[in-house]
Amino acid sequence: MAFTSYHLILLWSLLSISSYCIGQTSPQPKALILPVTKDSSTLQYITQIGQRTPLVPIELTIHLGGQTLWVDCENGYVSSTYRPALCGSTQCTIAKVNTCGNCTTAPKIGCNNNACYNTPENPFIKTLYDGGEINEDVLSIQSTDGSNPGNFVKIPSFIFTCVPTFLTEGLASGVKGTAGLGRHQIALPSQLAQIFSFPRKFAVCLSSSTQSSGVIYFGDGMTLPNIDGSKDLIFTPLITNPFGTGSVPFLNESSSEYFIGVKAIRVNGKPVTINKKLLGIDKRGNGGTKISTGSPYSILESSIYDVVTKAFIDELSNATRVAAVAPFETCFSSKSVGSTRVGPAVPAIDLVLQTTRVYWRIFGANSMVKVGQDVMCLGFVNGGVKPTTSIVIGGYQLEDNLLQFDLTRSTLGLSSSLLFRQTTCANFNFTTNA
Repeated sequence: MAFTSYHLILLWSLLSISSYCIGQTSPQPKALILPVTKDSSTLQYITQIGQRTPLVPIELTIHLGGQTLWVDCENGYVSSTYRPALCGSTQCTIAKVNTCGNCTTAPKIGCNNNACYNTPENPFIKTLYDGGEINEDVLSIQSTDGSNPGNFVKIPSFIFTCVPTFLTEGLASGVKGTAGLGRHQIALPSQLAQIFSFPRKFAVCLSSSTQSSGVIYFGDGMTLPNIDGSKDLIFTPLITNPFGTGSVPFLNESSSEYFIGVKAIRVNGKPVTINKKLLGIDKRGNGGTKISTGSPYSILESSIYDVVTKAFIDELSNATRVAAVAPFETCFSSKSVGSTRVGPAVPAIDLVLQTTRVYWRIFGANSMVKVGQDVMCLGFVNGGVKPTTSIVIGGYQLEDNLLQFDLTRSTLGLSSSLLFRQTTCANFNFTTNA
């Protein structure tokens, strides 16, 4: 029988599990967690993992649609368990490498002969690097039973990508790379699911506070106070963009990013008129709606932005308009806007999904941004004419919303604001048993 890439992945997974179990006394974890904090300067979402031997804590920026965990290997990477992946290896097959080649300098960590390469991305400076070397090393991550913290577990051979220091430009201070959570075999969700026999699911719950941690949860059964992550969600299909927007379009590979099918937008329950062609994905991968932590705020194509903001202003006619504050164009005096459990008392914005009864409701806590003592602005940015993606749902609109990505079923479960349920993403228990 000929070996396919699926068989290679299965074999690699079994070997990884076996090597994990050797010398381990802790039971197989039910799930894994990463604490996530919001950087006040860059508005990026930061996590920390343990990597290398001896273990070193590494800060990484979350890249929801990223295809790999990439790390700066040029500056201070030292490890006795680092191993490059050689051309033709199982690791290179899993990584769907772009090319193989030799190092142009003396071999070292991140630059080896007969090595295979992929193309990691830094979305914050919109830069791709086509010489990312595929490697393996130890990775450490905390386990959980769903609601209580558990032990840290070590993965002896986690596939990641080495990059030079320049690709870290634009990342938060002290950050050494990005943690890719995209639809790719070497992104964290797929690797962890294969190694530990989890369902191919992960949940993202970003805190709106720069002082408290949110959580990324790998596996099934996440719970927060007053919400059962498996039951209290609405579901919509994840859509595959056939072109690699945000990764490598010229390779004609599917995008690793997460798209959903927004069919319409309502403001205060009233539909706005949108060019429907913008909501679909065309033959070149343009259009549609994606969810991205690569943008701090949602971005709307110009014509969509215009009708949404006009409707919003019309529905909030009693509020006092004030001068724009970049990057926002629609701002109000906060003294003229009331407050509710779910943030400022402003019109709700609904992203209507597969039917008019299935929608993602954005309340004031996720639509209004405080930019001064008495000024708040509508937290959507004008994306201009003919952007690659018509609607990008950015990080601010994700905060204190629970999103569950099921890669096997290709569905997204979402909660809308957890403030309605009197809880937040900062309420996951990281420290003590409940």
